[in-house]
Amino acid sequence: MKAVLVLKDGTVIRGRGIGAPRVAVGEVVFTTSMVGYTESLTDPSYAGQILVFTYPLIGNYGVPPYELSDKYGLPLHFESRSIKVEGVVVHEPCFKPSHWASSRSLPEWLKQEGVPGVWGVDTRWLAAKLREEGVTTGVLAVYEEDGDLDLASLLEKVRKANYDEVNFVERVSVKKPVFYGEGGRSLVAVLDCGVKYGILRSLLAKGFDVVLLPYNAPAEKVDELAPAGVVISNGPGNPELLNNLVETVKALIEYRYPLLGICLGHQVLSLALGAFTYKLRYGHRGSNKPCIDLKTGRCFVTSQNHGYAVDANSLKGSGVELWFINADDKTVEGIIDLDRKILGVQFHPEASPGPNDTAWVFDFFARALR
Repeated sequence: MKAVLVLKDGTVIRGRGIGAPRVAVGEVVFTTSMVGYTESLTDPSYAGQILVFTYPLIGNYGVPPYELSDKYGLPLHFESRSIKVEGVVVHEPCFKPSHWASSRSLPEWLKQEGVPGVWGVDTRWLAAKLREEGVTTGVLAVYEEDGDLDLASLLEKVRKANYDEVNFVERVSVKKPVFYGEGGRSLVAVLDCGVKYGILRSLLAKGFDVVLLPYNAPAEKVDELAPAGVVISNGPGNPELLNNLVETVKALIEYRYPLLGICLGHQVLSLALGAFTYKLRYGHRGSNKPCIDLKTGRCFVTSQNHGYAVDANSLKGSGVELWFINADDKTVEGIIDLDRKILGVQFHPEASPGPNDTAWVFDFFARALR
């Protein structure tokens, strides 16, 4: 198959096609992670986006079956039970992977789940373009070798798209409560904006039962469950579109529930405290992002996937302190208020790329709950 990626500025990038022969529109973003492609592609935070892998060879250890699960019944090597990205861009995919747990190749997996991909692309050049000019919308079309392609219609399609105005959380949040755990343990409620399974695993491993709630569940419904604490999860899209969730979090703050916001959840928590958010030029996506704990001076390697950030100046008067900042661009990476037991981190403590770098954040939250 052939494939073409058309960017909003008219740039046309041609390559070979993998996955499903179809057209997908999304915000074109890049990740610097060398491994973890099964986790990245199933991360609900990537909903609405076309993901570019800067590492040149992707798929060399294949794709395991979803049935390979942990003791909680969650798939071991995935962050959800389906691919969430709109499309995939790689320099070279591996067609014959080698790993004992592999049941299919990356191209086969993309095809099975109806996701288009393009390879044979200079992904490092594309990443440099996105760094210089900022993330942009794009359309990815995969078509048969002898198929027709109308570039003008593709360009028209991409210029009509606006990632920032779509509520992608609605697509990836559960529609009704889902319970995980053994029963009889302290309960943590998770407001699901597109939660990663790693977050659920981390909470369950700390001895809590977990109930996953729709992102638009009102505070009264949360309060009826009388949880020990509440987590506002990661997720895709613009946090300023989630007005109902912001109001819910405001109420939970008044109810004095211990709160932990992760990634998008951290942004929503900050909005509920009266702060503002803004869009980053090209976001932070990768597993080697350095963050500094302002209380200890220690620097942690973190895993990140976000395109928006909290305005540091707007946190003044909110009652919370800056907890972490990004060592590279000094953006807000965490907030804390020990008196009200409010914690927010922009990075993903459940991902632990080192492998345990910031997993202690869940221990910190567990102590606050107990």
